Amino acid sequence: MREQPERGRTRDLLTGAQALSGQLGKTIQRLRKAYNLSLSDLAEQSGVAKSIISQIERNETNPTLATIWRLSQALDVSIERVLATGDEEPFIEKSSRADTPILVSDDGKVRLAIVGWIKTVEWLQWYEVGADPGGVLDSDPHQRGSVESLSVTEGAFEVEVGGAIQRARAGETLRYRCDRPHRVRCTEGPGRAMMVVIMKAAVME
Repeated sequence: MREQPERGRTRDLLTGAQALSGQLGKTIQRLRKAYNLSLSDLAEQSGVAKSIISQIERNETNPTLATIWRLSQALDVSIERVLATGDEEPFIEKSSRADTPILVSDDGKVRLAIVGWIKTVEWLQWYEVGADPGGVLDSDPHQRGSVESLSVTEGAFEVEVGGAIQRARAGETLRYRCDRPHRVRCTEGPGRAMMVVIMKAAVME
C-alpha cells in the first residue's frame, strides 16, 4: 500500500480545509496582521498569490497542504498551529471498533483496520495490522515518492520492495518507498503492527 515539501504539481489535498479547521482563514489573517504584513508582503514571502491568500482568509477556497506549508513558513509557525481549531472549539473524536473498517488481504490472513482519519486519506493513512503466520499483503504502487512505515508490536514481518527484503521483529520499524509494487509478509505470528503511509503528493506542488 504505503521532509520537507518539494516543488512540483499536486492535487487539492485538503478538500474541505474548513472542515479540518473552521478557523483556518481567521488564523492566517490573524498571524499576518500580528507580523504587520500586507497581503502583498505575505504573497512575496511565501510565493503564494495575493488573490489566493485573500480567498483563504475569507474561507472561499480549499488550499493544498503545500500552500499551507508555504504560508506557515513565511509566518514562522507550524502547520499544526495553522490548522488547529480555535480554543473555543475543542476537538475530540471517538470511533469504536465496530465503526472501524477492515481490509483483508487476498489470502485472508492479513487484516488492516483503518484507524486513520478519513479527512487525511489523500495524504496520510494509518492502519492497525493483524496477521496470521505466512499471511501476505501485496500492494500496488502509490504516488511516486510515497513512503510507508511498518512498526512491529508483536511477532515478525518482512517487507519486499524491488527485490530487496528486510525483516523486523517486535519493537522494530521498517520504512520503505511504496511507489512500486511491495509485499508485506508475516513470518512469525500472530503478528501485529502499525502501518503509516505518507503520500508524496501531500508535499508536492
